[in-house]
Amino acid sequence: MNRAVVLFALLALPCASAMEGIVCGEGGITCPAKDQILKTPDGSCVNGVSTWTNMFGYKTYDGKSYDGSCSFFGGVPALAEGLGWFIIVGLGGIFSLAVSAAIYFGEKSVPARHQEEVKTSEHFNSAGRIIPSGLCACDIVSKWTWATTFLQSSNVAYAYGISGPFWYASGATIQILLFSIFAIEIKRKCPSIHTVLEVVLARWGTAAHLVFLFFCIMTNFIVTAMLILGGAAVVNAVTGVNIYAASMLIPISVVFYTMQGGLMACFISSWGHVAVIYLALLIFLWKVYAGPSELGSTDKVWENLMSAALKYPVPGNYDGTFLTMWSRSGIFFGIINIVGNFGTVFVDQSYWQGAIAARPSATYKGYLLGGVAWFAIPFSMATTLGLAGRALDLPITMNESGSGLVPPAVAVHLLGPGGAFLVTFQLFMAVTATGSSEQVAVASLCVYDVYKRYFNPAVTGKQIIYLSRVGIAIWGVISGVLSIVLLNIPGINLGWVYQAMGNFIGSAVAPIVFALMWKDCTAIGAIGGALGGLLGSMIAWLVIAAEVGGGVINVNTLANENAFLGGNITALFLSPVLAMLLSIPNPQNYDWADLVKTTEGYLIEEDRHAHADTQMLEEDSPEAMDKALYWTNRTGAVMTFVLLVAWPLLALPQRNFSKSYWGWWVAVAFIWGHVATFITVVVPIWESRAFLMHVLGIQKMDFSATERGREGYTADGSVAMRGADKSAMYPATGAAKEVSPMAPVEQVFPGYPMAYPGMYPPYGGSAGPMPPMMPMGGMGMPMYPGSPPMMGMGMPQMGMPMGYPPAV
Repeated sequence: MNRAVVLFALLALPCASAMEGIVCGEGGITCPAKDQILKTPDGSCVNGVSTWTNMFGYKTYDGKSYDGSCSFFGGVPALAEGLGWFIIVGLGGIFSLAVSAAIYFGEKSVPARHQEEVKTSEHFNSAGRIIPSGLCACDIVSKWTWATTFLQSSNVAYAYGISGPFWYASGATIQILLFSIFAIEIKRKCPSIHTVLEVVLARWGTAAHLVFLFFCIMTNFIVTAMLILGGAAVVNAVTGVNIYAASMLIPISVVFYTMQGGLMACFISSWGHVAVIYLALLIFLWKVYAGPSELGSTDKVWENLMSAALKYPVPGNYDGTFLTMWSRSGIFFGIINIVGNFGTVFVDQSYWQGAIAARPSATYKGYLLGGVAWFAIPFSMATTLGLAGRALDLPITMNESGSGLVPPAVAVHLLGPGGAFLVTFQLFMAVTATGSSEQVAVASLCVYDVYKRYFNPAVTGKQIIYLSRVGIAIWGVISGVLSIVLLNIPGINLGWVYQAMGNFIGSAVAPIVFALMWKDCTAIGAIGGALGGLLGSMIAWLVIAAEVGGGVINVNTLANENAFLGGNITALFLSPVLAMLLSIPNPQNYDWADLVKTTEGYLIEEDRHAHADTQMLEEDSPEAMDKALYWTNRTGAVMTFVLLVAWPLLALPQRNFSKSYWGWWVAVAFIWGHVATFITVVVPIWESRAFLMHVLGIQKMDFSATERGREGYTADGSVAMRGADKSAMYPATGAAKEVSPMAPVEQVFPGYPMAYPGMYPPYGGSAGPMPPMMPMGGMGMPMYPGSPPMMGMGMPQMGMPMGYPPAV
C-alpha cells in the first residue's frame, strides 16, 4: 500500500516544468490552417465531400487521403461482412465449445466421491463457493469490462482529453475496491445466500424484497442494454453485419455454455475473455507509443496533441488542451461516473454472486486485485486509442465518437483490416463476458427470489437447475429484443444510457449497503430511501433539463451534463438521508447472528462450503475473516483516497502537461497494463496449476484438504446441525433413546432449523436412507461413537462426515 502511495506521489516530480501555454511552431507543434480551426468533417460536408483536411497530412492504411472526408467510416465497413459473421457465429461458437469442453473434463476429473457435489443446484448457481482469488479477479475484470469500458472511455478521451480516461477508470474502480468489504461481510454474516435479495428478505421482509427486486432487475436491464448497444454498433460499423442481427446473436452466443455450466462456466470463460482483451490492449499500447506508426513515441503524441488543441480547443479545459486535469467537462463526467457506477456494482446481482462463489480468503483478494487490474483497461486503453484519434487528426465525427467508434477507427488506421478485426473481436469478448454473468444473475433472481419465494417454496435442486437454464435462455433472447427497442429511440446512444443509469438505480445503493452494514436500518427506512431517492432523482433530472431547454423536455435536453449530474447526485445522496430519517426514531437493532441462521435456511441442497464454521483451511476461518476485514477496510479506503483525491491533486500543478510529465503519465499506463495482464492471465493459471495438470493427466492431484486444516477443526456439513448442541447429540454408548426413523430431526434434537424425513439419528436406532445431497466423504468415517476408524484412517480425505464425530 505504501509503495502505491509513493508511486502516485512521483507523479508530481516533473511539476517544475509545467507549460504555461501552447505556442504554435515551437517544440514540434504544428500550426493548423486558419480556415481549418474548429472545422469538422460532417459540419463542412456538401454532397458527400467536405472541405476538412488532415493537419498532419496522414493517409489511410492503404495510402488514400483523408482530405474531403465527411466521416471516418463513411458508411463503408472496414471488414467484409462475412468476417463479421465469422466473429459472432464462428469464433463465438468455437469459444462456446471450448468452454463447454473445459466444464465437461473439469467435472469428469473430480473424484467419484465428490461427483454428486458438482451436480447440485448450489454448485450450478454458486460455483461450489470455492473460486480462488486469481480467477475471482479475472471474473471481476471480465464482468466489469462492458462495451462502454472500451468505447465510452475512448469517447471521453477524444472529447475531453486525458481527464476523461482517468475519471472513467478511477470513478469505476473504487466501487470494486469498496465492494471487497462487502465480499468479506457476506462470508462473515451470510455465507449461505444465493442472491443479494435474500439478505433484504431476511432483514426487512416481503415488501422490501419486492422493491429491491424491481431495482435489481432494472439494473440488469440497463447493463445488458449498454452491452449490446455498444457491441452491435461497432460490429455493424466495422463489418456491415445487420445491427439487429448482431443485437440478437451477441447475447445468444453465450447462452449454450452458460446453460451447461451455470456460474462456473462464467468463471472458466472469464479467463479466455480477459486474455484476448489484455493481449489487444498491449498490442495497441506498443503500436502507438513505441511504433512502428506515424506516432511511435510519447514525444510525437505530445506534439500532435498540442497541435490538435490549436485546431480543436476543448471548452472548459485549461488552455483548451487535451493534456490537462483542469477540465470542467472531465470533472462533471467523473462525478456522474462515480455516482452511476455505484448502482451498477452494488445493485447488480452478478457482483454479489461473484463474492458468494469465491472462497472466503479469496473474496477480498480477488476484488482488490480485480479492481486494480480493471483500472488498466479504460485508463491505458483510452489513453492510447482515444487520444491517438486526436493525435492522428482522423475524420471522426462526434456522432461516431458518441456511438463508440473511436477505438475501431484508430485500430483501422494503425493496423488496417487486422486492427478492425482485433478491436471487434476484443469487444465481442468483452460483451459476451459480461453477458454470461448477467444471464446467470437474472436467472438466479427469477428462480430464488420469484419462483422459490412466491410460487414453490418446496422447489428441489433439480428444478432449480432446470429453471435456471430456462431463465438463462429466455434472458438471452429478451436482452437482444431490448437492445433493438433502444436502437429505435431517436437520440438514445451508448453515452446517453451510460450517464443516465445512475438516475434510475443510484437510490438503491445506500439501503443495500445498510442491509449488511447498519443494524438499525428498518424496512420502512430502506423502502423510503430507495423509492424517495428515485422520485427525487427524476424530479431533479426533469427540472434541470426543462431549465436548460427553455421549458422543453426531450431526449436531447435530458442529455445535458447538468441534468445528468443533478439526477445522479440526488439519487445517491437523498436515499441515505431518507433511510436514516425514517429509521432512527424506531431502530431495528438487528442481531447479525439471526442473519446467519435465517439465510442458512435458504439452502436448497447442502453445500459444505456454505457455512462460516465449517471451512477447512485456517485462512478461510471466521477468525481469519475478522482480520481480513480490518485490513481490507483500510486498504480500500487508502486506494480510494489515492484514486479520487491524491492522484488528481498531484496532477493539477501541471496544468498543461509538459512533454516530460506526459512521458511519465504514459509510463504509468504502460506499467499498469502489463501488471494487470499478469494478474488476470498468469495468476489464475498458477493458482489452478495442480488441478490443470490433473485434468490433463500430467500429475494426479491430492484432493485432501484436511492435511491443511486448522487446529481443532471438526467437519460438519449438514444444514440440520447448524447451531445444535453437539455435546447432547453424542450421548454415551448405550444411552440412545428410541426414536422412529421417520421422525423429523428437530424432534430428535431440539434446535435443528430443518428436518430431513428418513434420516436416522446419529447414535443408533433404525437405519433410514441417507440424504443424497450430503456426501459420505470416504472410508475413514467411524460408524458409531467410540468405534475405531475403518482401514486405519481418521477423518475422510474430503467431504463432511454425516452425524458422527471422529473417534477420540
